[in-house]
Amino acid sequence: MFTRHTPDGYSDPLPGIRQKTLVFGERTLMVEFVLSRASVLPAHSHPYEQTGYLVKGRMRLRIGDAWHDTQAGDSWCIPMNVVHGAEILEDAVAVEVFSPAREDYLPKTGCP
Repeated sequence: MFTRHTPDGYSDPLPGIRQKTLVFGERTLMVEFVLSRASVLPAHSHPYEQTGYLVKGRMRLRIGDAWHDTQAGDSWCIPMNVVHGAEILEDAVAVEVFSPAREDYLPKTGCP
């Protein structure tokens, strides 16, 4: 699968958090998150491994009981079923890959 950048296809699952599925395969799915300063991603867990990269901005990332002050260029891997969340310290963009592919993040109408 190959896709070109387009400004379409974003959803707003939480206040200040926009997301867009970029590409996906049988085992992985890549998502772009556009995060507004002062927004919060509440603590949660799920049955997906989650690997991420902070493209721009700053956020405070919780993985299990540990907090990490992140800045552009930092990356992380969150194991399956581990509680995690984030506090967005300044406008940010993160790209994350989920494995296995999250069915709830698949586009409703074919490829993104």
